Amino acid sequence: MMEFILASASPRRKELLEVMGLDFNVVVSAADEDSILKDIPVGLYVQELALLKAGDVAKKLLRRKNSIIISADTVVTLDGKILGKPKDEKSAYEMLKNLSGRGHEVYTGYCVMRIADGKVVCNSVKTRVHFKELDDEKINSYISSGEPMDKAGAYGIQGKGALLISRIDGDYFNVVGLPVSALADTLEREFEINVL
Repeated sequence: MMEFILASASPRRKELLEVMGLDFNVVVSAADEDSILKDIPVGLYVQELALLKAGDVAKKLLRRKNSIIISADTVVTLDGKILGKPKDEKSAYEMLKNLSGRGHEVYTGYCVMRIADGKVVCNSVKTRVHFKELDDEKINSYISSGEPMDKAGAYGIQGKGALLISRIDGDYFNVVGLPVSALADTLEREFEINVL
């Protein structure tokens, strides 16, 4: 029987795979993400990160031939620069101040890897997110909620961060951390697995 493995500790990705109706186990990757060069196009960079995670988990599960690994990595970019997770409240403030009143991109790279034959398909999805104009009071209030501190770009669209956004162009779930529609298409087209 086929077994799905999510190569991520993200509770959001776990929830989204559950929404897709997949029965899966979680095996967290311990790959060194700093080994990927950042001077490549962002869409390729997130795919490389997802591939690195899938490969790391595959090494742990080589005997489980019926496993299909799903991995993903999401980054926020502003003016072509990657915004990571804030180190502290000051860096969260700076990120949110820079995002205020502007559009930015969220990229998620994902990989599907079948252990039985080593087949791997990776892709990336880009969504454009537009922030409202935020005054210091709103920024500081949001930071005091604690929500920005473990989020790329210092906001979570699935939480209070939704109140900061005027609109998005593209896949909402991509911004949450997993483009479920694109992933379902890949599973169906490339691996003959129908999710729906």
